[in-house]
Amino acid sequence: MDGDTFTELGTRERPTFGLDTFGDVPLEDGVPGDHAETLREVVAEGALADRLGVDYLGLGEHHRPDFAISAPEVVLAAIAGQTERIRLGTGVTVLSSDDPIRVYERFATLAAISRGRAEVQLGRGSFVESFALFGHSLDDYDRLFAEKLDLFAKLQAEGPTTWAGTVRPPLTGQRVYPPTEAGRLPAWIAVGGTPESVVRAARYGFPLVLAVIGGSPAGFVPFADLYRDALSQLGRPELPVGMHSPGHIAATDEEAREQLYPHQAALYTRIGRERGWPPYSMAAFDDAAGPQGALFVGSPETVAQKIAWACRALGLSRFQLKYSVGALPHDQRLESVRLYGEVVIPRVRELLAGS
Repeated sequence: MDGDTFTELGTRERPTFGLDTFGDVPLEDGVPGDHAETLREVVAEGALADRLGVDYLGLGEHHRPDFAISAPEVVLAAIAGQTERIRLGTGVTVLSSDDPIRVYERFATLAAISRGRAEVQLGRGSFVESFALFGHSLDDYDRLFAEKLDLFAKLQAEGPTTWAGTVRPPLTGQRVYPPTEAGRLPAWIAVGGTPESVVRAARYGFPLVLAVIGGSPAGFVPFADLYRDALSQLGRPELPVGMHSPGHIAATDEEAREQLYPHQAALYTRIGRERGWPPYSMAAFDDAAGPQGALFVGSPETVAQKIAWACRALGLSRFQLKYSVGALPHDQRLESVRLYGEVVIPRVRELLAGS
């Protein structure tokens, strides 16, 4: 990654701040609400984030009834037409069940439409519905991601590409179109915290995003350290480290918690039934919402203090707040976005400048 792109993505001296959403769809008695309206709401939320000076918007790809966004680049293109400066990407693109060539072409197209504001975050995804949907076996889980990431890395050179693997036909001196004006599409690798994935990101020279959705951000410090050590051993320059965590902002701590808890509990209990977790409890919520938990919920000052702590602890180049949780209403999401852009981000920068 060249130095100019590194500057755009942020450095540890001046972190950037983003928002993430999966386009959570309201569920009533297990029946999903209006996917189309949810998508339109996401576009409005993205446009607001741009007006408020938020640095990045990431849309997560899912293929299940409780999330509306299955084609993030299409939604991002709609947002690109209503925005001027915010960087547009994913959180994440499930590379394992997609074609690296089509991913590169789609996001290179988005880069053209947005005048260079596109990037992509590549990952395995936290759900597996896309594998069967697109004809892949979970038995090939590791091989699919490893080979497709290898091909994607070669495509970033934007020249004639020769590649061979076992998961798709080979390439022999072929190009993908359109090329980006910058000559390279910025891409990150998002990981849940496995050492192998962290080292792989360093080996390919991709910036790293840590998905901190449980436990404490402090527990991910060893992974950030491992990544930087691996870059150093490989003779690579330091690259950005980002972090993604859920949260919600309201005028007071009490209001933010009261608004978020029922939706957080419903979401995690529903997913827990699929994965064998116990029902979500207020005790679990309070622990995650505590000073060093993974849930960034509260007043602007509470959330700003916690983000500043996480930035210092992990040496972050970017923090991304997943601001949509379950059936949290659109008006409350808009207010959370507003407070994040108008109050939280300036306050975090002030706190970091004084540290």
